[in-house]
Amino acid sequence: MSTVREGLPEGRYGRSADERADRKLKIVGSALGVVLLGVVGWLGWGYIAGKSVSAEVIKFQVVSASEVKVHLEVRKDASVTGVCTLSSQDESHGEVGRADFAFAQQQSRVDEVVSLKTTGRATMIELIGCQPAAGASGH
Repeated sequence: MSTVREGLPEGRYGRSADERADRKLKIVGSALGVVLLGVVGWLGWGYIAGKSVSAEVIKFQVVSASEVKVHLEVRKDASVTGVCTLSSQDESHGEVGRADFAFAQQQSRVDEVVSLKTTGRATMIELIGCQPAAGASGH
């Protein structure tokens, strides 16, 4: 009885066409993966670097039915004027006040208490966001 071989002996006649195609696909896939990581990193860096003004509400005090004092800590480039938007809400989550506050100090960290006027008694303060003032430039 004779046995019929189904293929060539492994490794005897060089790589098969399938192995060469697999290797090319691995190289192309790796190159595309590196490019994708580079693009994601570049976009992430641009997003982070573009955030030249940020702030945090340290505490707030309701002074009256028409005023809230808010203690903000603002971080920014010293040469940038930052503008932060605050919103106040009443107990039913309706907005009772909103205002923009500018921080032009030549410091990178500013602690300041601002006064937010309201149309009703505020129970909550929200920092909507901060950005460089229009027309202001960084370094």
